Amino acid sequence: MDRAAKKELVTTLNEVFKASNVVVVAHYAGLTVAQMQNLRKQAKQAGASVKVAKNRLAKIALDGTDAAVVAPLLKGPTVLTYSGDPIAAPKVASDFAKANDKFVILGAAMGKTALNPDGVKALASLPSLDELRAKIVGLIQAPATKVAQLVNAPAGKLARVVQAYASKGEA
Repeated sequence: MDRAAKKELVTTLNEVFKASNVVVVAHYAGLTVAQMQNLRKQAKQAGASVKVAKNRLAKIALDGTDAAVVAPLLKGPTVLTYSGDPIAAPKVASDFAKANDKFVILGAAMGKTALNPDGVKALASLPSLDELRAKIVGLIQAPATKVAQLVNAPAGKLARVVQAYASKGEA
């Protein structure tokens, strides 16, 4: 890789780290090309991205970003999984680590906060942003349907009472 390409890669990575809400660092030694392609495909479906970069260049790109707390983790064959959604990248990495023993999560950065592997797993267990939105909409709609039921209930009861008196009067 020539000097210009390295400089371009560093600026690209720097922009990625500034734009990402979460960056997960993991070791990938021993994974096959097919497994790495599978990881990239899963990440793309979840709205995350996977990048393998030289550790030295990644450390240079991390300078001046919130994700700089993961710089000490960049030793050995590392892969970076990142996303704008704070749940997507940890969820992809955690699910992939469960299926592949050779994929070891080292830690993550969420904003300026450093996370250990347990923190990444805890973050991955949270519901996604879309799921949370659906729950909020459900909670907002629930009271409205209950109010409508309460408003309609007295009218229905009154109609049943009138019907009972009418049938009693006929007998």
